Amino acid sequence: MPEGHTIHRLAKDYAAGFTGTPTRVTSPQGKFADAAALLDGAPLAAADAHGKHLFLGFRESDWVHIHLGLFGKVNFGAAPPPPPTDTVRLRLANPTAYVDLRGPTTCALITDAEKQAIHARLGPDPLRPDADPATAYHRISRSRTTIAALLMDQKVIAGVGNVYRAEVLFRHGIDPYRAGKDISRAEWDAIWADLVALMREGVRNNRIDTVRPEHEPEAMGRPPRKDDHGGEVYVYRRANLPCHICGGEIRTADLAARNLFWCPSCQQR
Repeated sequence: MPEGHTIHRLAKDYAAGFTGTPTRVTSPQGKFADAAALLDGAPLAAADAHGKHLFLGFRESDWVHIHLGLFGKVNFGAAPPPPPTDTVRLRLANPTAYVDLRGPTTCALITDAEKQAIHARLGPDPLRPDADPATAYHRISRSRTTIAALLMDQKVIAGVGNVYRAEVLFRHGIDPYRAGKDISRAEWDAIWADLVALMREGVRNNRIDTVRPEHEPEAMGRPPRKDDHGGEVYVYRRANLPCHICGGEIRTADLAARNLFWCPSCQQR
């Protein structure tokens, strides 16, 4: 499932390609056909993201709510668009560009009030200017749940996925099994600031890199990472490999239905 930086990047790309120009809105698959017909011809007015939720705004109060889930894909291209396949849930097209959405968990036309209700149930998003990290810490500091599980709870903090979860805990030397109530405010403030910086970099580069300059392959004389997910990381998907810092073995375990990765030596309780 895409992490929050990908959704914010998509919002920027939608806005850059379609804001202010009359847009052809269609649903070749047919599942969004009625809503597409209502929007067809209207320019995109806004593109917004909160966590893993993308919102495309048309007119004053019409929003297309998109959640990619595990299988959703978005593909941008230059006009003229090719004939769509019957898997395209939503296509936007104008004289210069098109974008196809396939396989999302959610693609629905909602009102402004319904959009606000979605924002209300989500935790603060490190990439949003209106985010308040104190709101997340209020929940974390009162919870006996592990910090690793809390970071993946979108009601606590929105947009953090498995990669950022594993990497930010490593970068701050925090054992993933430590209870939220045992995380100090200073530790949380440092985690939050790091997430803001890392995720902004993810938006800019459209990939996740979490390794500090002194631990890059060139600096350490090690081969670069080779993985479909791309990016240099400390622990994510590096189970049984040596830690870049201490040389110990990276561990993995199942936590909250996702694979957790950490270094027991660098992340002690």
